[in-house]
Amino acid sequence: MLKRDADSVLMRIFISENHRYGKKPLYEALVELFRLEGFAGATVLRGIMGFGSQHETHSDRLLRLSSELPIVVEVIDRQEKIDNILPKLDEMMTGGMVTIEKARVIRYYDTEES
Repeated sequence: MLKRDADSVLMRIFISENHRYGKKPLYEALVELFRLEGFAGATVLRGIMGFGSQHETHSDRLLRLSSELPIVVEVIDRQEKIDNILPKLDEMMTGGMVTIEKARVIRYYDTEES
C-alpha cells in the first residue's frame, strides 16, 4: 500500500435539485464539466433535508415531497484549477452558494495501481 499526502483545495457547490443548466440538472452539467476539464474528482451528495437563504425547509419525507432537495457537489484539485473554473461557474449558476477551502488530501494506493 502506498500513501501520498498533498495540499489541495476543496470546492463545495450548494444548489437544489431543481437547478438546471440547459436541459440537464445543474449537478450533472457540473460533474460533466469537471470531468472534461480533467479535475481529480467530483462527488454529488443529495441531502435529505435542508433550508437556504429563504429559510424554507425542504425534506424528503413522504408527507411533504419536495423537488428542491439540497444537492452538494464536491470537487478537489489544485488551487489554480479551481480558480480557472470559477468564470465558467459564474455562467452556469442561477442560484446557490460556493465555498472554497484548503484541504489536506491523503490518498491510498494499492501497489498495483501506482
